[in-house]
Amino acid sequence: MQENAAFAAKFSFPYPLLCDTKREIGLAYGACDTPEAGNPRRISYVIGPEGRIEHAFPKVDAKTHPAAVLALLP
Repeated sequence: MQENAAFAAKFSFPYPLLCDTKREIGLAYGACDTPEAGNPRRISYVIGPEGRIEHAFPKVDAKTHPAAVLALLP
């Protein structure tokens, strides 16, 4: 949790980062198959203002993903 806070401070994120140490959210969203999974898959969701998933990216390419997400936003 301290590592996430330091990372957020270093890059001046205006929001807290999630720390899913028990993999509960990763399991719920399909990023990992078991709580013991070594590394979760890189996936992404765009969640709308009403809390619903508006778009899913089942496989994320770190080089092109930011532009793809920004293209979806109004």
